[in-house]
Amino acid sequence: MKKTIHFLLLLMIFFVVTACSNEMKDQTPEEVELIISAAASLQDAFVPIQKEFEEKYPTIKLVFNFGGSGALQQQISQGAPADLFFSAATDKFDTLINEGLINEEDGVQLLGNEIVLVIPKDHKNGVTSFDDLSNASKISIGTPESVPAGQYGKEALENMEIWNEIEDKIVYAKDVRQVLTYVETNNIDAGIVYKTDAVSSNKVEIVASADADSHPPIIYPVGVIKDSKHRNEALKFYEFLQTKNTIKTFEEFGFKGLIEAK
Repeated sequence: MKKTIHFLLLLMIFFVVTACSNEMKDQTPEEVELIISAAASLQDAFVPIQKEFEEKYPTIKLVFNFGGSGALQQQISQGAPADLFFSAATDKFDTLINEGLINEEDGVQLLGNEIVLVIPKDHKNGVTSFDDLSNASKISIGTPESVPAGQYGKEALENMEIWNEIEDKIVYAKDVRQVLTYVETNNIDAGIVYKTDAVSSNKVEIVASADADSHPPIIYPVGVIKDSKHRNEALKFYEFLQTKNTIKTFEEFGFKGLIEAK
């Protein structure tokens, strides 16, 4: 009899422990991955921002898809998975709004930037300003149709009445980072990139900045994809991007904050 009671007690304890264990497993937060499609020029700034965000929200992992804003927009339009889109141009962002893929109220014009002319550091090639580009043999810009920096650069050169003279010297790149690499490796004489990219490299020298009125304002909008499978987590990151500390980090990398940080 005593043995039977002892066995039943052990059996009850086993079921209680198992039930508690299963309940604890059910309560353990699952890790969520957010896919962030972002302009290539944001890559360096996102290193410390990602670290800070994931420390604050350890169950949310950020996965970045960096590239030209036009290419990223087309990927999302064609159904590629994404939770947020961070563009380097408003027209690419507006395309997704017009297609119903981002709600206008779920987006904000967050950052600004500048266009600059760079040459390889310590490599004198006769290019010290935009007017000197006729002295270069090869000049690189991002493909204007898909890379906003290339679009801004082309418009600036057209307004300076330089484009027609140098068009046959242009080497197009898939994004602004590729332009920077071309300059860093001395494969071309000069390139047009964002200021934020130029200041991130110790292998290039800024020789000129494009006048602000030579191209449309450079604005970086960011928004939550309407059909995000992790909308609550995406909104957390969206709000995090608008905090004072995050805007300050962006500014340390050369961007201009365009909002009143929260």
